[in-house]
Amino acid sequence: MTSLTLAYPDSTIHEATAATIIRVLEANDVEPEIVTGPKQALADLLRKHEIDIYVAAWLPEDDADLLSPGITQLGRLFRPEACCCISDENSPLASLSELAQAGPEISRVIITPQSLEKRMERVLAAYRLADAGFTLDVLPDEEALAKLNAALGSTPQNIMPLFQPCFLFHQGGLRILNDPEKALGQEQEVTLLLREGLRDELETDLLDELDELMLSAKIISAMDYAMRVEGMSADEAAEAWQRGKLLPR
Repeated sequence: MTSLTLAYPDSTIHEATAATIIRVLEANDVEPEIVTGPKQALADLLRKHEIDIYVAAWLPEDDADLLSPGITQLGRLFRPEACCCISDENSPLASLSELAQAGPEISRVIITPQSLEKRMERVLAAYRLADAGFTLDVLPDEEALAKLNAALGSTPQNIMPLFQPCFLFHQGGLRILNDPEKALGQEQEVTLLLREGLRDELETDLLDELDELMLSAKIISAMDYAMRVEGMSADEAAEAWQRGKLLPR
């Protein structure tokens, strides 16, 4: 059996993504050694040829700094997107452009995951929300997600900056607000990064299977929910998805 080193950052979204890749590798008699850690530390290992596959780069905006000469991209797994939601799926609000005129039924404090801070600063500027009393309460991602989860269905309603995929989208109760100014950035694409030379070392059938693997934000959101809420491991969530047990057919 061939072995290689697979790395992913410390987050349930990346862990879920990696679990689908690991199952493909194992089905092709490749035994992965798993490495996790901060993104920048993994990027350094990738450049030093100390990891073989990085799962997974969000391009072109979030992870462009992971690319360097010799590193190759493989596959188009799914398309993540930064969103601003409101914590009431039945809200009459449909767009960020309407927020400045909203009444006291909307909380003026926006709980913001740290990974979305810069995007939300652009949102405040583009839609003149600071002038309307909106402020950001920036927290570490996991702390922010816990607070946003607790705020679902509460009064006043909350503006919720989130990356999609996320377990909260599978859980439901959100309405995504349109972003006509594109202040949150464009939709991205998720791809694997291979160390220099690895593409030539792997079997063609394995490369083709990884290249053709199609996930979606909906699938990863469902896996994230299964892991966070239902207590599944990442491998159990990946198996449940493969068996058609995570999403209704």
